Amino acid sequence: MRPADTRHRGPHPEDDRLFAPKWLPLMRQAVSELSWLLTRDYPSGAAVKLVGDRYAMTERQRWAVARASCADASRARRIAKRLQPAEVSGRPIAIDGFNLIIILETALSGGVVLRGRDGAFRDLSSIHGTYRAVQETDRAIRLVAAALAPLTPGPVRWLFDQPVSNSGRLAARLRDLGAELGLPWTAEVVMDPDRVLAVTSDVVVTADSAVLDRADAWLNLTELVLQAEPPAWLLDLSGD
Repeated sequence: MRPADTRHRGPHPEDDRLFAPKWLPLMRQAVSELSWLLTRDYPSGAAVKLVGDRYAMTERQRWAVARASCADASRARRIAKRLQPAEVSGRPIAIDGFNLIIILETALSGGVVLRGRDGAFRDLSSIHGTYRAVQETDRAIRLVAAALAPLTPGPVRWLFDQPVSNSGRLAARLRDLGAELGLPWTAEVVMDPDRVLAVTSDVVVTADSAVLDRADAWLNLTELVLQAEPPAWLLDLSGD
């Protein structure tokens, strides 16, 4: 799978202004207030609008706040089900392929990476049904392999969305690199990875909130990778 010669998954042209340091205290406050509303069962859309309007935020800023926020019960549940690296040994792992690859491509390209209240890392990219490899794709895959190998997990499988174009090519590249790196992981293309991940007994790797709420256990593999390769632009909205 050949990446575009000059393509990266870097920052939006407005991100320097939208996420300038002066915004960070306000965004953290907005995450706190939105999470307070979600804890009390306010509808998500209305709650995001209420908080966003209060701080005169743009759509992209509101999106960042929404992705970093969650109700207190969701946060507690996700933290309780999060495994430490030492707990993964011998256990099968299922990876939300696009979710993990795209956030790492974003981090390696200098794009905005969010850390939410639940500790999960997320990005602000959107593939809109079409995926194209970028210059950082292979590097991202190799970093995942380097983070996984010391954990000695059981079988590792990557899941990719069949409706997204080029998913088959990316899955094939994963299989090729896995063989090259000595990691016999598998890569599958399925119609709805979220549905599979939500019901599997495997340890799940994803930042998808709905999947995290339903999964039995999850590993914050993105955090492990970014500890070895810190992102240039981390927007920490966790409140920790």
